[in-house]
Amino acid sequence: MPYAKTPDGVQLHYEESGEGQTLVFVHEFAGDHRSWEAQMRYFSRRYHCVAYSARGYTPSDIPSKGSMYSQDIARDDILAILNHLDVEKGHIVGLSMGGFATLHFGMHYPERAHSLVVAGCGYGAEADRRTQFQEETEKAAEMIESSTGDAFAEQYAQGPTRVQFQNKDPRGWADFRDQLAEHSLDGAALTMRGVQRERPSLFDLEADLREITVPMLVLTGDEDEPCLIPNIYLKRTVPSAALQILPNTGHTINIEEPAAFNAAVSDFLAQVEAGRWPQRDPRATGTSIIGMR
Repeated sequence: MPYAKTPDGVQLHYEESGEGQTLVFVHEFAGDHRSWEAQMRYFSRRYHCVAYSARGYTPSDIPSKGSMYSQDIARDDILAILNHLDVEKGHIVGLSMGGFATLHFGMHYPERAHSLVVAGCGYGAEADRRTQFQEETEKAAEMIESSTGDAFAEQYAQGPTRVQFQNKDPRGWADFRDQLAEHSLDGAALTMRGVQRERPSLFDLEADLREITVPMLVLTGDEDEPCLIPNIYLKRTVPSAALQILPNTGHTINIEEPAAFNAAVSDFLAQVEAGRWPQRDPRATGTSIIGMR
């Protein structure tokens, strides 16, 4: 079983398949490396694909100190994967918690990224919802600590942005819930507090976001309510960002709609590799509604 070692000594389990340019898949809070199976099978036909489990998720290490979990650490763990594999630059694809890590990776290590796919990114980012988000994440951490894996998974997997998956694909949703039930409760609580609760708001990062020139695709579902306004903000703020919204789709976008997700990412990568992905024309950001002077 392969592992990459981070600078602070944490062993991260990863799987890889295929040859070509490297795609690194970074999972959400409720997922792990297995969440990307549909993408690993599809994209490994043309790319070197890597999916890993974040710290706190078996079979990766589960550090017991809360100080070993943060947004910055999650960002740097992507770098540790690339360095371990001796990959100079990769396409980085992240969902939700992984989408935040991917975005921060693009801000801090643009020279190591061919492109960024930032999917389902934005929970708790709006200023008027920050307190609510931090209260809910603390409550969730407390519930995880006092729960069983099955009870936690059953409740968390039926959140407002996940019932879409359950309604469309009960068998796929059941697999998702069952894998979630296998997570380390200690790791989940530490991640909820250290990475989720304490991450900075996207709206406080405007200056850094405006400096991103790495090609970026922002993806979300139209029923992923907490991500809609933040994703529009990312589109308006990041000069290299395009926004794609999948209809009738919730948060678990890559496994809820794998064909649509894969098609969107595949087209994006093709444009990036052809050198055809644009920076936004400044004329598109004017204040006029119809363009008449």
